[in-house]
This record gives sequence, C-alpha cells and structure tokens, in this order.
Amino acid sequence: MKYIVILIDGAADYKIKELNNKTPLQYAKKPVVDFFAKHGTVGMVKTIPDGMSPGSDTANLSVLGYDPRKYYTGRSSLEAVSMGINLTDEDITFRCNLVTLSDEENYSEKKMIDYSSGEITTRESKILIEDIDKTLGTADIKFYPGVSYRHVIVWKLGTDEFKLTAPHDISGKKIGSYLPEGKYKNIILDLMIRSSVILNNHPVNKKRVENNLRPANSIWIWGEGKKPRLDSFYKKYGLKGSVISAVDLVKGIGICAGLKPVNVDGATGNIHTNFTGKARAVINELKSGQDFVYVHIEAPDECSHQGDIFNKVKAIEIIDEKVIKVIKDSMGDIKDDYKVLILPDHPTPISKMTHTAEPVPFLIYQSNTKMYNDLQTFDEFCAQNAGLFIDDGYKLLDYFFKK
Repeated sequence: MKYIVILIDGAADYKIKELNNKTPLQYAKKPVVDFFAKHGTVGMVKTIPDGMSPGSDTANLSVLGYDPRKYYTGRSSLEAVSMGINLTDEDITFRCNLVTLSDEENYSEKKMIDYSSGEITTRESKILIEDIDKTLGTADIKFYPGVSYRHVIVWKLGTDEFKLTAPHDISGKKIGSYLPEGKYKNIILDLMIRSSVILNNHPVNKKRVENNLRPANSIWIWGEGKKPRLDSFYKKYGLKGSVISAVDLVKGIGICAGLKPVNVDGATGNIHTNFTGKARAVINELKSGQDFVYVHIEAPDECSHQGDIFNKVKAIEIIDEKVIKVIKDSMGDIKDDYKVLILPDHPTPISKMTHTAEPVPFLIYQSNTKMYNDLQTFDEFCAQNAGLFIDDGYKLLDYFFKK
C-alpha cells in the first residue's frame, strides 16, 4: 500500500456572500476530490490543540502525527532547518518577513499594507536580505535569505522571551499596537526601524516602485523558536517517506522527522506555483520506492491572507485538476494499491484574512475499496454532517494508516 497526504493549506473557510453563501470548497468545481469523497470517508479533525496559536507550524505537526503540545518549539527554527542552517541548542531563531508598510514618518504610525511585499521574487529578496545582513548583522545576529518574502534570523545565545505578532494577522492595521513586547523588545524593534531606512532607499525597491510593484520597505520579525527535535517518522510508522513543499516551514518539519525533502522547479508557495510539477514529484517518489508522500500546497492560504475570494476558488480548482487528477491518473503506473488523505491544515477565512482554530474537513480514499455515497462531497458542512470527528489532530495519521 502507498500512502499520500495532500495538504491544501488554508482551504477551509466560512460561507461567503459573493459565492452564493457557500464556502470556497463548496463553490469550487473539484470533480476528482469529490469523486474521492463519494468513494471514501469524510469527517472533521481538530488540528490546533486548545490554547495554541492556529499556525501552519502547529497544524502541520498535527497532520504529520506529532502532538504539538509535546513537539512544538517555534516556527522559524523549522524553517531554518529546511534552509540548511546548523543550529545549536542555545540559538534563537526568528521569521523575518519583507513587508510593505505605509509611508508615515513615525514608524509606529505606519500600517501593514502587505505582509509579502507583493510576493516579492526570491532573486530580489535575496539581494535585500544580504544587504540587511551586511548592515544590521553582527557576530551574534545573522540574517539568512529564504524564498520570496520569507527569511530567517539566528540570534546566538539570544532570548525568546518576546511577544511578537505575525504580519499576516494585521493586514491593513496600524502597527503601533503590534510592535515587539518583552524585556529585550528594543533590540528587535531597533532592527525593524533601521531596516526601513535601508530598504526605503534601496535600488531594488526603487525599481519595484518604478514598475508599480510594492516595495519591501521594512523587515518584520516574529515566530521565535528553538532547535526542534522530532521522533523519526520511520520509527513511528515503519514507512519511508518524502515531503514536497515550496514552504521552508513544512520542509523543515519533514526533514526533522527524517522525511526526504523534494524540491520542485517553479514551486513558489502561491497561485503561480508549478502545480503539475508537484504532482509528478509525488509519483516519482512513489515509483522510486517511497511508501509515503506528504505534498503541501500553499496557494489557497495565500489568497485568503490577501482577501482574494475568486483566486482562492481558482486555486482549489487548479489543485483538483493539476495535482489531484494528475496523481489519480498516474497511480495506474504504480502496481500497489494506494490511500489518499486530503485536508487543509487550518481554516483561513477570507473575512478574517488570517488563520483560525476551528476543526477542518478531511477525506480518506482507498483505491481497492467499494464504498459509495452519492451525496458525499468534500467541504466543511458535508464533513461535519458525516458524524466522524477526531479531537486530537495528531491521531488522524494513525487512523489513516490503520483504517
């Protein structure tokens, strides 16, 4: 038996007036996903434990079978692992976004215009972060360029005693109430303020403005973490596995669990990603002898953070056509029976433009079973009505393997 998890990041939502009072999952045309639902099992799962932040870090740990209450050590440290940064037990890591802030002179009066700087390219952001490191980096604080707007800071012998806010949680809001808090807050805040001076005058940003693109005119520091430690996925489940994602966070979780990271050319983490390339990579990994593949697709989450209703629907439809259909059609080349688990990690409602902690729908399809329910589709309400609920999200993978 081959096992595939398809994680559709942030796909769960609320009913939306512009979609005839349906959720994006209800509204989207997704014939292959709904075929799996009609011939499989649907239910709801709580991926975010009570009292924990509804982040992709917490949720993806749950979906991969790791109890976040036991294993969570912070988001940025997982991203650092994916980027190949060697961490010590004394290092503190931070996520460093390149963001677009409004142009008020007083930093605290600025608004969060765009947490992604218009989805700045990796090529441009690498130049910016390297120049930031040359100016603001020290023997103890080092900036590392990542993908698009997502970067990492490592602070040797630092502290994680901060209250920091994710920039995608404050889109359109004045940042003054969300600036760093904690005993050493001025160290973080000083880096952010000084970065805005450097970036406002940077040639990369001047060219972006000339081209009517949003400038990356500040860094935003959040997501503090420590060196992660996960038990071996192979020892837990006896399966050799791979992880496919454009997002360093998810790749980092996979690497820490001992899964093989697979890079796909053109994978960006947004709606312009190489969807078909990810599907082909799944098939190639299974053909090469892997038992389990975890493929993560970020696009619906990014659309939600931007409040983009119709591109969220479009992203779900593209995933159905260019990822899930390609996988289904290609599994005939692999002689083994297979099981597929499809779910979001958390809701990212368009109306909120950030993550929430409600349970999410999941579906399980097995190629050699004869189940059929014509009324069953894959969406929040059909899954809720099915009556199957898994309260501890980290137990879902056990259910998937053993069912």
